[in-house]
Amino acid sequence: MSQQLMALAEKASLKAEVPYFEIGDTVDVHCRILEGEKERVQIFTGVVIGRNGSGTREMFVVRRIVQGQGVERKFPVHSPRIAKIEVKRAGIVRRAKLYYLRDRIGKATRLRERRIDPKQREAEAAKQSQK
Repeated sequence: MSQQLMALAEKASLKAEVPYFEIGDTVDVHCRILEGEKERVQIFTGVVIGRNGSGTREMFVVRRIVQGQGVERKFPVHSPRIAKIEVKRAGIVRRAKLYYLRDRIGKATRLRERRIDPKQREAEAAKQSQK
């Protein structure tokens, strides 16, 4: 009974529209940032190197290179501070976690691009959400 109550409580805080993205995809994460009274949106662009959790606890890690230094940030998928997630490019990978990219620099960090049409991507997203 308590698990059902927890599921109901979590369901209220889940986002309705979360885009389908996988490990290896290059994404733009639009973060809401509060500076005093003002709110602005800052974009963090990078490669998704890991995902974990489920439900409201689902997180993903995005890595990018800034001035030759690797920067990683972990985001909750269903956070209200995330304005939106845009998938820029789909990458071909054969692993669940891309931690090996931490040891690489320059062109060695590039991933091959997976070319699929948007209709096929939507079908994959629908199939994944049914699980």
